[in-house]
Amino acid sequence: VQLQASGGGLVQAGGSLRLSCAASGRTVSSYGMSWFRQVPGKEREFVAAISWSGGNTFYGEAVKGRFTISRDNAKNTVYLQMNSLKPEDTAVYYCAASFLGDGPYYRGNYFRAEEYAYWGQGTLVTVSS
Repeated sequence: VQLQASGGGLVQAGGSLRLSCAASGRTVSSYGMSWFRQVPGKEREFVAAISWSGGNTFYGEAVKGRFTISRDNAKNTVYLQMNSLKPEDTAVYYCAASFLGDGPYYRGNYFRAEEYAYWGQGTLVTVSS
């Protein structure tokens, strides 16, 4: 599975961006998908996750109420709609795919980077104040 993240860029505080993660090589319709972000010198941070069907979504505390994760399995693509952006949202954003599509274990471990077998190359989001 290859994951290609796109949609990053420079935006002013309060603005919006939509990130896309297109999968190729095989369908990810049965995979749990997530977004993580990382600032240089800091650990990778969980942002949002979505189960294979889209029926369950999860968010990190820092982005709850502002970001929305969604997926289109027909297009093999996952999205992250980011609204009300803040300077502290500045980071490289990575999409990731997990063999765990849903279920009790996934719902307890979706935030762990080690649960994801495939990672995209990252897209930079810069929010200016």
